[in-house]
Amino acid sequence: MPRHLERTQWIASPPLAPGDGPIDLAHLARMSLGDAALEREVLSLFVAQSVKLIETLATLPRDGRELVHKLKGSARAIGAFAVADAAARLEHVLVSGAEPAEPLAVLTEAVARARNAIEVILGAPSNRN
Repeated sequence: MPRHLERTQWIASPPLAPGDGPIDLAHLARMSLGDAALEREVLSLFVAQSVKLIETLATLPRDGRELVHKLKGSARAIGAFAVADAAARLEHVLVSGAEPAEPLAVLTEAVARARNAIEVILGAPSNRN
């Protein structure tokens, strides 16, 4: 090992990859500053928004790239990284003019998994103050 690396004190950093579930709860807690009520509110908003956006995206509207970009940002904010990744892929496809059917299906499935997880989270009584 080079000498300058031997002297370096390494510190742990947050993982670049999200947790195993459809919602990275640690990320969500960080983004909401640990406020359980705020977490529930943003999760509820995401569910409502994602339903509308997926329904609209299924019609392949002219503003589809902007809509999928909005969904990507919302997903990242709550820790739904699989949704964000699928949205980024669809966004790229829409920009390139390639066939969007398969990436749209992947995004739709990722949103469904995230929404199912959110429904479980919202259905569970909050055990945090």
